[in-house]
Amino acid sequence: MNSYFKRISTYILILVIALGVVNCSENLTPVLSSPDNNIRVSFTLTDSGMPEYKVSYRDKAVILPSTMGFEFKDQAPLKDSFRIAEINYKMEDETWPMPWGEQDSVRNHYNEMSIVLEEVKSPNRKWNIVFRAYDDGIGFRYEFPEQPNFKTALITDEHTQFNLSGDHQVWWQPGDWDIYEHLYSHTKFSEIDALEYKDNPNLAATYIPENAVNTPVTMKTEDGVYLSFHEADLTDYSGMTLKVDTSNNSMVSELVGSERLQGKAEITAPFNTPWRTIQIADRAGDLIESKLVLNLNDPNALGDVSYFTPMKYVGIWWEMHLGKSTWDMEGSQSMNTFTNSGEIRPNHGATTENAMRYIDFAAENGIKGLLVEGWNTGWDKWINTEDREGVFDFMTPYVDYDFDKVMAYAEEKGVEVIMHHETSAAPLTYEKQMDVAYKFMKDNGMNSVKTGYVGKIIPKGEYHHGQWMVRHYHKVLEKAAKMKIAINAHEPIKATGKRRTYPNAIAREGLRGQEFNAWAEDGGNPPDHLPTVAFTRMLSGPIDFTPGIFNIKFEEYKPDNQVSTTLAHQLALYVVIYSPIQMLADLPEHYTENGKPHPALQFIRDVGVDWSESKVLDGEVGEYVTIARKERGSGNWFVGGITGNEGRTETITLDFLETGKTYEAILYKDAPDSHWDTNPQAYEIESMEVTSGDKVELSLAPGGGFALSLIIN
Repeated sequence: MNSYFKRISTYILILVIALGVVNCSENLTPVLSSPDNNIRVSFTLTDSGMPEYKVSYRDKAVILPSTMGFEFKDQAPLKDSFRIAEINYKMEDETWPMPWGEQDSVRNHYNEMSIVLEEVKSPNRKWNIVFRAYDDGIGFRYEFPEQPNFKTALITDEHTQFNLSGDHQVWWQPGDWDIYEHLYSHTKFSEIDALEYKDNPNLAATYIPENAVNTPVTMKTEDGVYLSFHEADLTDYSGMTLKVDTSNNSMVSELVGSERLQGKAEITAPFNTPWRTIQIADRAGDLIESKLVLNLNDPNALGDVSYFTPMKYVGIWWEMHLGKSTWDMEGSQSMNTFTNSGEIRPNHGATTENAMRYIDFAAENGIKGLLVEGWNTGWDKWINTEDREGVFDFMTPYVDYDFDKVMAYAEEKGVEVIMHHETSAAPLTYEKQMDVAYKFMKDNGMNSVKTGYVGKIIPKGEYHHGQWMVRHYHKVLEKAAKMKIAINAHEPIKATGKRRTYPNAIAREGLRGQEFNAWAEDGGNPPDHLPTVAFTRMLSGPIDFTPGIFNIKFEEYKPDNQVSTTLAHQLALYVVIYSPIQMLADLPEHYTENGKPHPALQFIRDVGVDWSESKVLDGEVGEYVTIARKERGSGNWFVGGITGNEGRTETITLDFLETGKTYEAILYKDAPDSHWDTNPQAYEIESMEVTSGDKVELSLAPGGGFALSLIIN
């Protein structure tokens, strides 16, 4: 890997200060600047010896003085009475390769300031606060070094404040301890009310204990500066929500708890918390282009991961959400069971014949992968029941699914089968079977698995986003990596950049996905959902959103539901919503028109899934976004743009194309009368030749979009 990328690592010890006991009257204020000097982080101790930091951008405050501290069970809090024992500075500038991703390589350039704190009274505990400043934001974490007077602790609260500089615009979802599948709200900070979301009939598990938001949470100041708050390298700790004080424009970290532990996180020194991150940008698109969260994770620990190849895939999945088929052979479990929104059709989806039908479709259209849900026994008990422990095993197929025959047929047709492991939120059952289940996969030539955790976590008292489950998700990654298996996690812990260290973490759900359009009682995802997701959830990592619905209204299955986008919008998602795996989510028969392949299917056949370069051309949170990506290997470019509730005109300047080359451009766009509700499937296709000096003029419908292929001649 290093033979292709020159690693430049420069560590400069700028200053090491051994201060001894610091008198607060000395007003010591260490300062750290980003490499471009636009971002400054200042640290100090208050009069009581409490740690305090503030952040400025272009000489204007973005985080006002904010304090830090911890509370523990059966131990005194780490709160005040500290002195600065030592300050260390360093700089790093390196470039690391992405084995797959939005670009070939990532520059990791930062300045670091490490503050060593010591209590001035017994028990004289030490802890470090480490800040890193990048040109696109900051990260900081807490380090508990090995020491005789602090060995283990149960954290009952982490008090990391984020005092904002104003009543910003915020795009947020509630601080749910179990699920990220809420719609985003757009309000002023002072108007956040997460408790409005406490009762949601569309969610299998939800718990919102207070007025808090989940991360990433994105904001825009009156000065037009964009901020996004999140965390990086969440490995052995509780997920962080942010409790809001709407009267004072303030947030404080609120860790997801454990009722069994009666606390938030168990730690043993030496121990490092995840990084708390703040992305800072002048342009909304810069938030998407930022690699801050990735850079705050450790380098690739796995080496070669060529067993995973970025791909497009089809799947026996959407038909269960529509209610056409059931997951279980017993004929009782489609999403109609969960939502009570329609009659059950006792028609098992994962049959041998149906899987072979999907394989044929994939092979005919150059689609590499097939996902089959409902292939293994146990689905008659997987939902709407408390007795879910031991429901599934991950090797026994239903009798109407000839596993060996399907695998042989897929191999013959050149299609890779993706395994599916639904745990029904019983992770202990899964952990008991992981070794044999992964061996079963490898023995059958399967290299990736979609995992699922639908329902309330067993054992009771644990939540999807607490430390106990964070450890489980990480254990799955490690075990799978040893077997050379890639993980696409649904109902996951949030993405925090772990894909840098464990590039077998290829994608995850962790948002309100396409399936809500099929059965949600609130009508599904509104047109502004994905133009919001691009600037919020997508900042954390790849999304398995399942785009490509062509039958927008699906009235034969769910007359009261639909997808609230145009068809061109669905095409654009293959570029806009990043993932190294992209599903053709609709039923195979919906990709035909008049007995022939649907003309718009050609874009999905052509579009890449692995990129050497990505550029956000334009965008505004919740309104629209346009992204261009260059395919690895081919040099072809693909551009996708989507709108929210309002239509717009747009000019695409093609100056990102290689100078001196001519490209065949195929544009898939909304028709003049397109509209997400009244005429969603109206589209046009236009072909032309273009160069880097050309521009493309477009009109996008409400809830609309466009997709542009730029193929080198």
